[in-house]
Amino acid sequence: MTTLQETEGKTLPDAWDYQGQPADRSTTGGWTSAAMILGGEACERLTTLGIAVNLVTYLTGTMHLGNATSANTVTNFLGTSFMLCLLGGFVADTFLGRYLTIAIFATVQATGVTILTISTVIPSLRPPKCTAGSDSPCIPASGKQLMVLYLALYLTALGTGGLKSSVSGFGSDQFDDSNKVERKQMTNFFNWFFFFISIGSLAAVTILVYIEDNLGRQWGYGICACAIVLGLVVFLSGTRRYRFKKLAGSPLTQIAAVFVAAWKKRNIDLPSDLSLLYNVDDGQKKMQKQKLPHSKQFRFLDKAAIKIPESARPASSTRMMINKWSLSTLTDVEEAKMIIGMLPIWATTILFWTVYAQMTTFSVSQATSMDRKIGSFQIPPASLTVFFVGSILLTVPVYDRVIVPVARKLLKNPQGLTPLQRIGVGLVLSIFAMVAAALTELKRLRAARSHGLTDNPTAEIPLSVFWLVPQFFLVGSGEAFTYIGQLDFFLRECPKGMKTMSTGLFLSTLSLGFFFSSLLVTIVHKVTGDRKPWLADNLNQGKLYDFYWLLAILSALNLLIYLACAKWYVYKDKRLAEEGIELEEVEICAH
Repeated sequence: MTTLQETEGKTLPDAWDYQGQPADRSTTGGWTSAAMILGGEACERLTTLGIAVNLVTYLTGTMHLGNATSANTVTNFLGTSFMLCLLGGFVADTFLGRYLTIAIFATVQATGVTILTISTVIPSLRPPKCTAGSDSPCIPASGKQLMVLYLALYLTALGTGGLKSSVSGFGSDQFDDSNKVERKQMTNFFNWFFFFISIGSLAAVTILVYIEDNLGRQWGYGICACAIVLGLVVFLSGTRRYRFKKLAGSPLTQIAAVFVAAWKKRNIDLPSDLSLLYNVDDGQKKMQKQKLPHSKQFRFLDKAAIKIPESARPASSTRMMINKWSLSTLTDVEEAKMIIGMLPIWATTILFWTVYAQMTTFSVSQATSMDRKIGSFQIPPASLTVFFVGSILLTVPVYDRVIVPVARKLLKNPQGLTPLQRIGVGLVLSIFAMVAAALTELKRLRAARSHGLTDNPTAEIPLSVFWLVPQFFLVGSGEAFTYIGQLDFFLRECPKGMKTMSTGLFLSTLSLGFFFSSLLVTIVHKVTGDRKPWLADNLNQGKLYDFYWLLAILSALNLLIYLACAKWYVYKDKRLAEEGIELEEVEICAH
């Protein structure tokens, strides 16, 4: 146990400075170093969203790609960014540490954005502009031009994934959670982390989008490149003040070892006496792991903890007792079971992010064709996402100030809504969002037909773009419930020491949601494309509303499955309380 002298003394027992010496509390960590990390995160969010939210209009308007292809490119880009968080987390935990991971992946992201900027400056890297009034179709981007574009986008995605996996964790490393004052500062750090993310997002969807649409992409993407380079410089400038933690190792290896060990002993019967199963929960091991009660679910994994008597082991396996790939502790097995038990909830939250993906693709395409004027000022189509970001910032305080007090009285729960209830509210809001989107698209098409604009894909339909606000607002509010509910659920319910992996598991739902959107668009376009396409290049001749209805139906079915999974799930604190085991404090982490 850490002594009072260690926690309150001059140096920290579990952190080191850049020279490898024990970190001095007065000269390392704290708000000075955290501020440099926050500045880097704001620049990263500005860069990523500055590219993503307005990318679909660049692909359709400049690169002359179809609506379906453009939508898939955007969702694949975002999906890859979030999926690579798993890779970034693994690299940080196992090989490089969070500091080097951030520095290297920020450099990769800066390289990708720089290539993207160059591609907007050199004329040969984009197709010629469409000829106004000409009957000939626009020339789409060539293979060479697309290769440069995709190289830039996926380098950016790689850099983003590595950054997201480590930034918040490295920020929390700057505070000592065994010190009461610094533990409170750590909580405030996450509040500021969310604030800086929001500031970067707002700047991206307003100022940056306006610059891209009115001054040119080279200026907008150039600012993105400068921003991420500035963020990297600010981050590196704090090197002498940072606190560094030892590599923890990847929990993915532990989970894989449990499955391998269980498979090796698949033909061995489980003993009726649990004391015969291998378990080490005392000494140093206990400092790293929380003792977990034995569960009756997924009992086939218990075979990983079967101790094979020496007389029954072949001579070639004399080291089995100390080989983690042949023998796991019962605690390791129970931790693997906990992760498996979370997977149904994980799977049923993916579809929300498929709905979310439409806000950066087809909803932006809808806005492009509508009346976006406020007096003499014309709103950039991608800036409609400001209502999306605004609804998130509005929902969070409304939830804390209004919904939580009411829920406490009605549900007798001090937290207000449980994490699973919050996710459920978000899933319901996503259904209403797709219903609103379908109804708005029907209204837009009626306006196009009544004014004879069906055959003109570039015409401005005399219908206010503010009809799109409800779908942006509902998805944004849904994200506030779902994102925070998921983050709370995955961090609280995962085993001790698996916070980074559990956060990566959560972020993979975003990734798979974007990828499922790409798959769904591809299938729908292939099935309907030859007759009456739902996702036509000319939205005025398509049936985008049917695509939204499809998503609403799928979301409703997914909600029913989610409710069944949520009813089946038993929270970790309840399971531990039944066994008389106290739940240890959760280390919060945000991305």
